[in-house]
Amino acid sequence: MGLFSYPASFLPGLPWGSVDSLLQGVVGACAVSVLYNLMRVYLFIKCLNDPEREKKAPRLGSQSRLRGLLHLLLLSLIYALLGPRVGALVVLEFSLRAVSMILSMQKGSQSSQLFLLCQFSLGCGIACSLDYLHEGAPHRTWNLVLAAGLSALIVWQTGRMCRHVGEMYRLHSSERYCGVCLSLLACWHDMPPFLGRALKVAFLVSDLAAVAVINRDFLTTSEAVRFWTPLTICYTLLVIYMQEEQHQHPTEQMAFQTVCVRMGGLLILMMTVGRWADILHIFLSLIGEIWCLMYGGMMLEICREEDYGIKVSNSRGAPGPRDHRRPLKIEAPQEERD
Repeated sequence: MGLFSYPASFLPGLPWGSVDSLLQGVVGACAVSVLYNLMRVYLFIKCLNDPEREKKAPRLGSQSRLRGLLHLLLLSLIYALLGPRVGALVVLEFSLRAVSMILSMQKGSQSSQLFLLCQFSLGCGIACSLDYLHEGAPHRTWNLVLAAGLSALIVWQTGRMCRHVGEMYRLHSSERYCGVCLSLLACWHDMPPFLGRALKVAFLVSDLAAVAVINRDFLTTSEAVRFWTPLTICYTLLVIYMQEEQHQHPTEQMAFQTVCVRMGGLLILMMTVGRWADILHIFLSLIGEIWCLMYGGMMLEICREEDYGIKVSNSRGAPGPRDHRRPLKIEAPQEERD
């Protein structure tokens, strides 16, 4: 602990200015980067197998290391400055939104956009979970150092895989002599279910930690009720708003508009029952959400086309999800009619 006590003495005496908060932010940012890299590999291979989207594959395969490093550093700084209280609120809000979105979809269908829309919330959840799980731990700083080192190693490995797949996947998959490319060729379809199960576990732990982090600031039950009652009303209105938005084809502008509405609702709530520091943290959350959407804009566009391309293709023949009440018109073959 003495190794970190001297540099930590120059930091402000605030909870979010400690070395532990910085390490938690690094782990959260690494989790977001790993999710982004795996989704980029999946969408790259998917675009190669789709003749209509094959032209978008080179843009997914080529990405500068400097941009990825800037993304990691910026998110680490945001998560380090973001308080666990607002991070917990962001996690709970996205969990309710994700559950509402999943329940509104038809059975057997999935939304690829959720894997990208949850990026910032995932980092908030990881940082919030680490803050709760390491509370009062005797070797808290060293545990976080170990977690940050392992997370950085995983980010480095997934980044190498992204660059390798973007440069050599076409050649290696056709020649069949690279183990990484052959493994992806055989099981790239299984990446979304794997990521879905991992995100379910991550958000389940994050939700439990978020509730505990919020409740530890209340001394009595009446204080908790005065906070949770407007929070429940605010989240209910946000979920209703999201369900209305899902009935339309979402665009990039609507995605940014949704972020502003969500953060605006949390801002009004924190101005009513929160603290002044929470208001600053909400603006940091808004910057993080917008940055994640801008950083994964190309991938989000492909996922949006994938989710709603089924409706477009089905509208030409079979009924899509919106016109499921329309009866099918089955005509007999030409020979039977003659």
